[in-house]
Amino acid sequence: MSTFGIVLFLLIGGMAFWMLLFLMGFVLPYWITLGLFEQLRPKRVLDEEEK
Repeated sequence: MSTFGIVLFLLIGGMAFWMLLFLMGFVLPYWITLGLFEQLRPKRVLDEEEK
């Protein structure tokens, strides 16, 4: 039974590792890039407010 616990622990730890790797490698740079483009986009003063 302890072997099952160790395997389950390693499986969950491995899934967490790959999820963090995915987030740091793809989602975080994508999010930062979108934020930078949003900041660099010129603001329109006379446009109506979005509803």
